[in-house]
Amino acid sequence: EVQLQASGGGLVQAGGSLRLSCATSGFTFDDYAIGWFRQAPGKEREGVACIVHDDGSTYYADFVKGRFTISSDNAKNTVYLQMSSLKPEDTALYFCAAEHRGIGSLVRHEYDDWGRGTLVTVSS
Repeated sequence: EVQLQASGGGLVQAGGSLRLSCATSGFTFDDYAIGWFRQAPGKEREGVACIVHDDGSTYYADFVKGRFTISSDNAKNTVYLQMSSLKPEDTALYFCAAEHRGIGSLVRHEYDDWGRGTLVTVSS
């Protein structure tokens, strides 16, 4: 059974940092792409970043480039999202998801398995 568990959310002041973790199990980690998505109240879920384990490629949404970094620890089957220079508009429920083709995408419907989200709140 494919499982993904996001953690590390919390309350932080604007300009601060947080690191989210996505612990995975039930699939061959190296064959998949893992993406981070977020959903703010009243808004659509949007892609934030993804990592392709086959070649290490990473992709970022324009609104997080230069502030967020996605990485993975293959030994731990865990993907991280380091978030810096946080803004109030980054406040959202953050989800990680697995994309079975291993291609990499920031498009929600291309992901197959989802974990529960972790809440990030950035105060001004």
